[in-house]
Amino acid sequence: MKTPDIELAVANYFDPRRNIIVPNVSWGFRGMHECDIFVLTSSGYAYEVEIKVSKSDLRKDKFKKHGHKSKYLKRLYFAVPEAMADMVDDIPERAGILSVSDKTDWKGYNRIELVREPASASKPYKFSISERLDILRLSTLRVWSLKKKINKIKNET
Repeated sequence: MKTPDIELAVANYFDPRRNIIVPNVSWGFRGMHECDIFVLTSSGYAYEVEIKVSKSDLRKDKFKKHGHKSKYLKRLYFAVPEAMADMVDDIPERAGILSVSDKTDWKGYNRIELVREPASASKPYKFSISERLDILRLSTLRVWSLKKKINKIKNET
């Protein structure tokens, strides 16, 4: 299973019709660390989803200086292939675990099972309307960059 498969499954799981879901947020929003998937709920709370596709990458994650901690995050999830979902010792206790299956649902997304609920921050940060718009702007920038890449590939063939 590859990272894009998990990214798409996670986006589907958190429902982009209800929440703002942005991949690879590394722009340093208020000093925040890079997030593989950044979910901003309709009520203004943020979740981080860390994606791991190999056991070695998961084990190395323990040594990240930021430890996936930020006052801006209400919840932390780790999304891993089904075969790695039992590696709970390598995933922070406060993190939820999303197990991603090779099997797909009726929409063609890899199925996800919530193996462990995440802890919630005791006083979660609520994003203002202005901050939500900044994140939406970032999301639309990603769309246009992707369209440019697709167009380039299309014109080369």
